[in-house]
Amino acid sequence: MSPLPPLLGTRRALTDPSGDTAADDSAAGDFAADDPAFDDALGDAGLRTARAALAQGRRQAARALLLHTGDDWDRRGHRLTVLARDPYAAAWASDWLAAEPGSADAAALLALALVHRALRGKDEPGRAREACDTAAALAPADPTPWLGRLLLARTLGPERELLDAFAEVRRRHPDHHHAHHLLVARLAERPASGRGEDHEVYDLAELAAAEAPADSPLAVLPVVAYAERYRVLAETGPPPAGPAACAHWSGPRARRILRGSFDWWLEWEHDEHPRRHVDLNHLAFALTRAGRPAEAAALFRRIGDHPTPAPWSYGHRDPLTAFRAARTRAFGH
Repeated sequence: MSPLPPLLGTRRALTDPSGDTAADDSAAGDFAADDPAFDDALGDAGLRTARAALAQGRRQAARALLLHTGDDWDRRGHRLTVLARDPYAAAWASDWLAAEPGSADAAALLALALVHRALRGKDEPGRAREACDTAAALAPADPTPWLGRLLLARTLGPERELLDAFAEVRRRHPDHHHAHHLLVARLAERPASGRGEDHEVYDLAELAAAEAPADSPLAVLPVVAYAERYRVLAETGPPPAGPAACAHWSGPRARRILRGSFDWWLEWEHDEHPRRHVDLNHLAFALTRAGRPAEAAALFRRIGDHPTPAPWSYGHRDPLTAFRAARTRAFGH
């Protein structure tokens, strides 16, 4: 397997329009869940309101929401991705674009809606790529159309496309939360070349965390990398029966990462990140699997009623059942 290119270390703002990206695609990132306990809005009240209005064919709330979001790129990516998951989002976005030709918001929503249709096998990936490129041309500084390309590459195409799309996202927003999670999920699927704790995805995740600002939730990315490797390992055999049997979480590097990430979370004062519950669920999952219920209990209190399907589905388990069982154990420790 070829070594990773220098994906990190070039923290600069976009000053010119991006070039062409290689075409193609690659494998699974976000998990869909039909259970109403899983709300991918993750506590964003404005997003829930806009989503409900869009489901009734009214786009004004979504239009106002995206206008208000501005260039908060993590929040924009989160909100557009959630809105785009509705089965009728592509039709609504097409109508919006017809009414407002040249609208970057409408074009981005259409692009991500077509991405999700392609991921569900309802549309051609090529059409989704073209829509992402169109949206990118309308708003050259916006990483969100490239997030759409990255989502496609994660599930439907080769690694080269994934790396190219990630580079384009990162040129525009070096600390893009969702993009780093997608990259780590894909690279965790590379075969290990040495001891388990030497996998290159851990190196990349720790480097990204070290380069990010002190208040960035990318501090938890090394834990996400361990969870993604756990998913890959569980897919090749039966998962361990319990935390004590799971060496994956008990090595010296894993212990150091878990301790550092939990300590960082205790000090974190910016609890408004739009995808914070994704990190909280990954950290609670990791601490549960590592047999540290007291620390996990503090996270479950903060998670409240915002579980996420990943990583609780890892290890061939029903995610809601796994989440509730882990929370019960943590509170009864």
